Amino acid sequence: MEEPTGNALQHYYEKQETAIRDCLFALKSITLSVDKNIIHKRKYQIPFFCYKEFNLGFLWVHKKKILVGFVEDKKILSEKSYGRKKDSVVTMEIDPLADIPIEVIKQNFVQLINKYNLVS
Repeated sequence: MEEPTGNALQHYYEKQETAIRDCLFALKSITLSVDKNIIHKRKYQIPFFCYKEFNLGFLWVHKKKILVGFVEDKKILSEKSYGRKKDSVVTMEIDPLADIPIEVIKQNFVQLINKYNLVS
């Protein structure tokens, strides 16, 4: 039987080392503060953020570094795009022991949300 999403998501955070966990919680808070319509959930086994019906971003721990992913959802691609549509992902590496570039992260999410608002 699969764990409820909230418990599995909470477990993802709790299993991390203290510095990484604290940084993840800060990044979660920063992301959710950008817009009240951002939803935090578990997707692909990691913390994921959605805006309305669009993929927005994720947090992923890889080799003691945190990656913040910014997702440009394939739903906003032009109908004239050829080939298989895929989400476009750009990642930013965050050192959990360094200052978090809050404004850069917020600005990236705001730009994505603005794109999504143009097509919805």
